Amino acid sequence: MIQGYSSIYKNLINFLNKFKQVIYQYDDEGFSDVEKEYIRKIKTVNPYGLIVLIFGGISFAFGPRFVIFPIITLTIAIFTIGTIDKEKEDNPWTFILGIILSFIGLYMYIVGAVHHLML
Repeated sequence: MIQGYSSIYKNLINFLNKFKQVIYQYDDEGFSDVEKEYIRKIKTVNPYGLIVLIFGGISFAFGPRFVIFPIITLTIAIFTIGTIDKEKEDNPWTFILGIILSFIGLYMYIVGAVHHLML
């Protein structure tokens, strides 16, 4: 049973990694070979990590009132954390910070604490 779920998770990670290539695609026409090689060496940021970080901020801000935001953030983080490529991308801090912020929002919801945002 678990082996079936692991193959589904691996297929999901492969799909998400292929989708990252669509996000990173750019038009390199007019660049020299040296410039193209330099651009390939630059480490990138995982786009799913940025999504988790943004949703983590939303979870921190609105999670104490609406518990759905931290739950969605943690679900996205669990499904996309396997897409981290240590050779091509920077570090997993966007995932870590987003997860921490969503846990704080979830904790505040559980204990009934709220913060007042100046909007």
